[in-house]
Amino acid sequence: MSPIISVNQVSKQYKIYRDRPNSLKEALVRRSRSRKVDDFWALTDVNLEIKKGAFYGFVGHNGSGKTTLLKLMAGIHQPTSGEVRVDGRVSALLELGSGFHPELSGRENIYLNGAILGMSRREMDAAVDGIIEFSDIGDFIDAPVKILSSGMYVRLGFSVAVHVEPEILLIDEVIAVGDEAFQRKCLEHLYELRQNGTTIVLVSHSLPLVEGLCDEVAWLDHGQLMADGDSTKVCWAYLDAVNAAEAKKLRDNEEGAVHTDTSLAEIEVRRGTGEIRIFHVDYLDAAWRSNPLPSSGDPLTIRVWYEADKAVTEVVFSVKLHQATGVHLASPNSALQQLEAGTIQPGRGYVDLIMDELLLLPGDYVLSSSITDRDRLHTLDAWERSHALRVVPGSSPEREGAVDLKARWQPPVPHQRGEPGHPNR
Repeated sequence: MSPIISVNQVSKQYKIYRDRPNSLKEALVRRSRSRKVDDFWALTDVNLEIKKGAFYGFVGHNGSGKTTLLKLMAGIHQPTSGEVRVDGRVSALLELGSGFHPELSGRENIYLNGAILGMSRREMDAAVDGIIEFSDIGDFIDAPVKILSSGMYVRLGFSVAVHVEPEILLIDEVIAVGDEAFQRKCLEHLYELRQNGTTIVLVSHSLPLVEGLCDEVAWLDHGQLMADGDSTKVCWAYLDAVNAAEAKKLRDNEEGAVHTDTSLAEIEVRRGTGEIRIFHVDYLDAAWRSNPLPSSGDPLTIRVWYEADKAVTEVVFSVKLHQATGVHLASPNSALQQLEAGTIQPGRGYVDLIMDELLLLPGDYVLSSSITDRDRLHTLDAWERSHALRVVPGSSPEREGAVDLKARWQPPVPHQRGEPGHPNR
């Protein structure tokens, strides 16, 4: 089967004019002066194919070329070189309010967009009630769209785009502007469109959304196609690159590695008698290397550095982990494992909390650390909410929630083999 969209050796160049005049007078005064013009390549030799009925995604940093490529597919721009072939009616939602005339009402803009897409008046008459109901903007449908809020703009634009029987639907991030209820309704409608054979191309910065919805994904970086194919493999390759770059940045800035969230400094609390003090915390990988961005499901060692002014005995080391929202998740301490710390001599040292698998799922967490006596009644040092812990996707397949329960499913069992309340295994 031939692809419904094919991109062959496509490059797109833009001209960037430096020192542009700010007024007509300035332009006339400077008309003889040559202006500096830079060439910017938004895309360079991109090749990919999208099959009919596929749900295809694009990922990459801001300015990577994702939106430019979508605009080439929509026919808004033409490539500088190469060819983009699109075989089907295209409906595009590329930016807030695209295709709307601000002075026209929502109802008038519905018919205007339908005419632009080549639909007849009769076809639009049949679709208009469904579009208005889905957009859920009430009486504002007959008001000029220039007075609509951004959320109303998105609801109306998306509703038009998905109700004009598109063969190809191009979406660029704008769903994220809507509220939670509308986003869920959008996703449900996208599922129905896909079931009916519509080809959907989505640009989004939400990797869980792209990985969950899309069959295939392309990763663009500074206008170049880095990888394309299976959504999970490509999304994880992109994440690996982002994590590596961010980890390097944090390693190059030791202070950033200790306090990755400056807001923590405003809420951290320090207390204790001070015979021994915690002065630093490291996150280490399986090879005992600094790892400012631990991965969910992978080994992690939390190394707590201390400094003692005098010898202390029978101390208990503890850490607490909270979600960034404040929910308390865990408080492992050395006493629970009957670890005898012995006598801590004056000077510096460290103690390691080793996790063979980090069960926290991707997200932002806060770490506190403390040192107490054996009975945990006398606090030598407690450093509350002192360090940020950002967990990134790793070997754990889980994506939602706070922890990986390491649970497993069993195949369904016919009801004849048991009844509720009377297990039969």
